[in-house]
Amino acid sequence: MVNSTHLLFDFSKESKLSSWRIVDDVVMGGRSNGSFKINEAGNGLFYGDISLKNNGGFSSLRYSFDKLSISNYTKIVLRIKGDGKQYQFRIKDDNDNFYSYIKQFKTSGNWETIEIPLSEMYPAFRGRKLDIQNFNSNTLAQIAFLIGNKKEESFKLEIDKIYLK
Repeated sequence: MVNSTHLLFDFSKESKLSSWRIVDDVVMGGRSNGSFKINEAGNGLFYGDISLKNNGGFSSLRYSFDKLSISNYTKIVLRIKGDGKQYQFRIKDDNDNFYSYIKQFKTSGNWETIEIPLSEMYPAFRGRKLDIQNFNSNTLAQIAFLIGNKKEESFKLEIDKIYLK
C-alpha cells in the first residue's frame, strides 16, 4: 500500500462547512439544539443542548460526500477533544441506506486520538441494532457524530481531523 492514510477532513480557519449538516430530534418533534462552527483554534466545534421533551434526545452532525473507495483501509481515526461524555461515530457506505454503522466512544476531556476498526461498527436504525453483519463495505459515503445519552445535557465536541488508516 503506497498511502497509509487518507484524510477525510482536516479543520482549519478556512474550512468550508457547507457539506456538514446538523440533524436534531426536531425532525421528529423533539427540542434538542445542536450547532456547528469553526472555533478560534481553527477546529470544528459541535455543541449544543439535548432535550428529552416531546420524546427527543439526540443531535447529530453529518458529512456526506461522493462515494469513496476504502478497500485499502481498516480504521477510521478521530483526533478530537470531548467533554467527558459518550458519543457515537456513524458511517454509511451509501447515502441511500436508511441505517448507519455505529461505534460508541467516550471522551476524556483532553485531546485524544480514537481509532475505530471499521469491522467493529454495527448496523443500527433509530437506536435499534439490526440483524445484518457489521460493516464490511469497500465504500464510504457519509460520516457522522451523534450524541444521545437518554438525558438532558449540554455537549461540546472539538474536532481537529478525521482520516482513514
